Amino acid sequence: MKKLLNTLYITRQESYLHKERETIVVKQGKEKLGQLPAISISNILCFGQISVSPYLMGYCAEQGIGLSFYTEYGKFLARVQGPQSGNVLLRRAQYRWADDNEKSVSIARLMVAAKISNCRSVLMREVRNHGDNTVLNDAINKLATSLRRVQHAQSVEETMGIEGDAASCYFGVFDSLLKGDGFSFGGRVRRPPTDPVNALLSFAYTLISHECGSALQGVGLDPYVGFLHQDRPGRMSLGQDLLEEFRAPWADRFVLTLINRKQVKQKDFITEASGAVRLTDLARKDFLIAWQERKQVEITHPYLQETVPIGLLPHCQSMLLARHLRGDTEFYPPYYLK
Repeated sequence: MKKLLNTLYITRQESYLHKERETIVVKQGKEKLGQLPAISISNILCFGQISVSPYLMGYCAEQGIGLSFYTEYGKFLARVQGPQSGNVLLRRAQYRWADDNEKSVSIARLMVAAKISNCRSVLMREVRNHGDNTVLNDAINKLATSLRRVQHAQSVEETMGIEGDAASCYFGVFDSLLKGDGFSFGGRVRRPPTDPVNALLSFAYTLISHECGSALQGVGLDPYVGFLHQDRPGRMSLGQDLLEEFRAPWADRFVLTLINRKQVKQKDFITEASGAVRLTDLARKDFLIAWQERKQVEITHPYLQETVPIGLLPHCQSMLLARHLRGDTEFYPPYYLK
């Protein structure tokens, strides 16, 4: 099984990264902020005004260390990529599947079914922990209907429509899950997020999306050619497909934990002149520390029946998807929350 390495998150503005022997050095002006062995790093994510030396960029590409750049709000900007890894025959099989509606929808249905089931599990967990709730029970029943519908979807467009209806139902009751003082949720707002809850969700989704893209590339798949999300220049469509399985069980539950345990508070957010809301620098650092700790938590994978850290789930699912596209398995087993 693949070893879970560290992800280096650079959030301090005007930082500069360069290579020194076999280490990665982070500086701000003349002050050295940190120096880490490159062998322990799998990904580097830079948020905001971060500079990286060309030599370090080349080194990351050669060593397979992911290097991506985002705005301070988490919007993807660019990714440094070295030679494509993996078997070209696998990627050719992926492209043929993506061009075939019947084959694409066979995978898209499973991914969306997993997403709906995982959303439903989050709501059912709330009911188990805090007693019956009419609003949540109604949403749980509606998601069960969506789950049955998606199993019979005949096209990617129909599958996307069912997914949209289910997401609207789920987020329509998400506010009922919030216990933190002053936090409320009126609906999903993405670009940019205009309230603290949406800011946290968007940040978490961004981090998982990067993990998915890196994992897919690591097993030899093209993260830009998906089955559920259509091709769009600059978008990792297959990475977005895989992300759907992890939104509720990984990102949403993590955000709910931070809020309900009062690990984040209203004072931890800044509202920009544009109306966009983001974490303060200190709060973002605390968020990422908690995120790294969460990635280390071990679970039993429902299909592989192996104990793996949560941070390796994208790799596990990417590996299972590659097996299916190669014809080694009859079905792709998506990640279901148990």
